[in-house]
Amino acid sequence: MEQMNGGKYEYEAILERSFSRQDRKTMGWCATLAIFLVIFTFCIFFKPYITDGDEKNDAFPSPLSNLEVPIGESLNLQATVHDAINIAPQPYSKTKEVKPVCEVKRRRSDICDANGGDIRVIANSSTIFVVSNDHSNITSWNIRPYARKGDEAAMGSVRTLTVKQLHPSHQQIPPCTTKYDVPAVVFSTGGYAGNLFHDFTDLIIPLYLTSREFEGEVQFLVTDKRPRWINKFKEVLQTLSKHEIIDLDREKYGENVFCFPRIIVGLKANKEFSINNVSSDHNISMKNFTAFLRNAYNLKRDNIVTNEKLLQPRLLVIARNKTRRLLNANEVSAAAENMGFKVVVRETDSNMTKISKFVNGFDVMVGVHGAGLSNMVFLPENAVVVQIVGLGMDWIAKNDFEVPSLDMGLRYLGYKIGLNESSLKEKYPAGHEVLSNSSAIRVKGWKAFSAVYLQGQHVRVDVDRFRGTLLKALHLLHANN
Repeated sequence: MEQMNGGKYEYEAILERSFSRQDRKTMGWCATLAIFLVIFTFCIFFKPYITDGDEKNDAFPSPLSNLEVPIGESLNLQATVHDAINIAPQPYSKTKEVKPVCEVKRRRSDICDANGGDIRVIANSSTIFVVSNDHSNITSWNIRPYARKGDEAAMGSVRTLTVKQLHPSHQQIPPCTTKYDVPAVVFSTGGYAGNLFHDFTDLIIPLYLTSREFEGEVQFLVTDKRPRWINKFKEVLQTLSKHEIIDLDREKYGENVFCFPRIIVGLKANKEFSINNVSSDHNISMKNFTAFLRNAYNLKRDNIVTNEKLLQPRLLVIARNKTRRLLNANEVSAAAENMGFKVVVRETDSNMTKISKFVNGFDVMVGVHGAGLSNMVFLPENAVVVQIVGLGMDWIAKNDFEVPSLDMGLRYLGYKIGLNESSLKEKYPAGHEVLSNSSAIRVKGWKAFSAVYLQGQHVRVDVDRFRGTLLKALHLLHANN
């Protein structure tokens, strides 16, 4: 101890002989400043590698967070910086904390919308991965992407897809083979696709409602693909999306993994053959939908009021050759011609390109309740729709065509037939509940109701009485010209 103290005193004596008190004081301040500069430089240099507590960066921990320096060993600063910059890359890209918004209590359809994250779709697989740092208890949702929820006859042919949320570190996540910078919409062409009413109600209108906001910059992914259906509505699909449709079922499993910044699995739907204007956004409405169709099919007539004077209004009678036939269509046609209409009686087909242009040329459409009336979407605004309502059809006629036609900006007239105008009077005795109490049949279920009133009924209208409805249609047309 004395030796140490002696060395200390000797060292201080040397300093006193070599430097003045002022010089020693100046050297102390310089040493303090030098230490401060070293610390400041160290902090600035390593700032990019130190995790900010306010940033959600769990997927990318600081390279220094696990740095261990054994006690007693010197720290080689240059080697440490080199190792931090060249740290092995993470296996998956950085993801935002995103949780899919999955609504499975909607009345018409279930839908999942995952936005802002890392979404991976494995071709020919029923699973869609949403890569997220969110640690929610709910990690997966089953979605059948067709807008007729609750109808098992339709939904039975629709593939079930699983939207699964996983953390970036999960081993189940496959690497991307194709990356897209546009959102994706996944839907099925199963169900009742092929029936014109359901084509619009379950698919085309929901597709419009779901994807119109993207203005064509959206990728459609289809399951249960029906090529004839895709070709049938190619003009509509190509207007909604600029990109070729991907058939998920035909891609080889595991070979392709499609990655998107956003995905919507399932289709929005809120009304039968129409759109709920109150709940819609992005300027989406049923009037705008029919305007969209006129643009997609390059139709010439937007509005019969502003386009031309109706010297001889044109009337289309929708013919049906199987169920709910209008048995005296020729008599109806002759009566309408005597009133000044130019009349065509025709059953429409599946060529939407031709049919859209054909229907757009008429001012009045007449038909017994059925899918053929769905062609009203091609009529110019302010045209008149006359629905012949068979026995027992009041409620379905209102929901399927009366309300939608008004939403489209058309004028609507309903002709409710009497007992003597229905073929059912020949099948059932007077007073039978089928003829007098359709509600009793309806409570038995849809199959019983449909078998009686939709599949088993034809109509022969009273032409003298029906002439009054045609006169109202004529007055509606001329009232705005």
